[in-house]
Amino acid sequence: MRVVVIGSGIVGAGAAYYLSGRGASVTVVDSHRPGAATRAGAGIVCPWVDHPEDDDWYRLTREGARHYPGLVEELGEDIGYAKVGALLVAEDPVDLEPVRALLRRRHPAAPEMGDVVDVDTPSELFPPLSDELSAILVPGAARVEGSAVRDALLRAAVRQGAEVRTGTATLAPDGQVLIRPKHGEPPLREIVHEPREGGEAVESTAAAGGRPAAVGPQDSWRQAAPLAPAATAPAATTEAPSYTGEGRPIDADMVIVAAGAWTGEVCRPLGVELPVFPRRGQILHATLEGVDTAWWPIILPRLGPYLLGFPDSRVVVGATVEDVGFAPRVTMGGLEEVIEAGLRVAPGLFGATVAETRVGLRPVYAPGPALIGPLTGRVVVATGLSAYGLTAGPYTGEIAAALALGEEPPIDITPYAPATV
Repeated sequence: MRVVVIGSGIVGAGAAYYLSGRGASVTVVDSHRPGAATRAGAGIVCPWVDHPEDDDWYRLTREGARHYPGLVEELGEDIGYAKVGALLVAEDPVDLEPVRALLRRRHPAAPEMGDVVDVDTPSELFPPLSDELSAILVPGAARVEGSAVRDALLRAAVRQGAEVRTGTATLAPDGQVLIRPKHGEPPLREIVHEPREGGEAVESTAAAGGRPAAVGPQDSWRQAAPLAPAATAPAATTEAPSYTGEGRPIDADMVIVAAGAWTGEVCRPLGVELPVFPRRGQILHATLEGVDTAWWPIILPRLGPYLLGFPDSRVVVGATVEDVGFAPRVTMGGLEEVIEAGLRVAPGLFGATVAETRVGLRPVYAPGPALIGPLTGRVVVATGLSAYGLTAGPYTGEIAAALALGEEPPIDITPYAPATV
C-alpha cells in the first residue's frame, strides 16, 4: 500500500514509523515552514492530572503516556525521555485537594502514575522553588524532548524504507496529493539527521471555519485560561496563506493529513470545513551554570506556567495560552507573562541565563478533544492534540496508521471522529 503522510511533526512522524514498519510504501511531505508545534512543546507526560470531566481526552492522553516506555525500547536511542516525577504545587494546600482526589480516583486504573505522596519541602527536589509552596508528588510523570522523538521516529521510518520530501503538499478534490517543491530550503532529510540549533519561529496557515471564543479546558490543572495580556494582544497575522491545487501528483492509495494547525486549509479542497485553529504558546529556556538539573521533577502550579529540568543545566518555563490567530512571534507580553509567573513559583531562577525562546502554534479542534479519523475513503486526518501533542502524538500516529491500513485502531476512535463524517 502506498501512503502519503502530510506533515512531519510528532503525529506524522509516528504515523510514518508505524506504516513503514508494517511494510507500507510511505512518503512523508512537509513544507518545513517555520511554526511546527513539536519543537516548541515543553515535553510533559503527565496525563492523570487533567481533564477530570472529559473521559475521551483523558483516555487518549493516558494511552499516549503508556505508549512511551515501549516506544523508547523500540527506537533504541535517547529521545530525552525520563520518569522524573511531577510536583503539583500551590500556595494554599487546600488548592491541592481536588487534584489529590482526582488522582486517587484514577489510580486503580492507572497504577503507572505511581503512589502519590505529600512533599513537605518541595525545594529539596527543585531548589529554585519558593519555600511557601505546598506540594504533592506524582512519581510516574515523565518528560521528553519533542524534537528528539520526532527525529528518531523519522530516522527509523527512513531505515524501514520511508521517503521524506520537502515541499508544500495540497489535496485535489478526489484526495490526490499534489506537491510543490520549495526552493532555497534544505531537504527535510538533513533536518532529520541534524536537528537545527537555536530558536524557531512559527508558521502560518488557516483553520477553516473561524475560531471559537473558548480558550480551552477550564478545569485542567495546567491548561486553564490565559493569565495575562499576552492572550489579548492584537495578532500580527490572523489569516493563513491559501494553497492552490497546482503541483506534481504523488501516487497514493491512502493519505494521512497530520498538518497540525494547518490541517483545515490542507483539507479544504475536499469540500470539508474543519474547525481546527492555532493556539500560540511561548516558552523560555534558561540555564543555571554548573547546576545538574537533569533529574529535577516537573513543576505544575495550579495556574500559570510549568517548569521542568533537562540535562545541560537547562530549565524550561512556559507556556502562554494565546488565541491570537496565526501570529508566529515571540512577544514582549508573552515573555513577561512567562517570566513573571515563573519567578513567582521559583524565585531561585532570578539569576538564570535566558538561553532561548521558542513559540509554537498548537492545533486545537473546536468541537472535541482531538480530531482522528477518516475524512473520505482515501483521506485520514490526525490532529487537534492542543497542549498534549508530545504526550499523545506517537500514539495518535499509530492510530492514524492503523486507519490508513484498514486495521482496527488500538482504541475506539468514535469520540475523535470528524464532525463532517
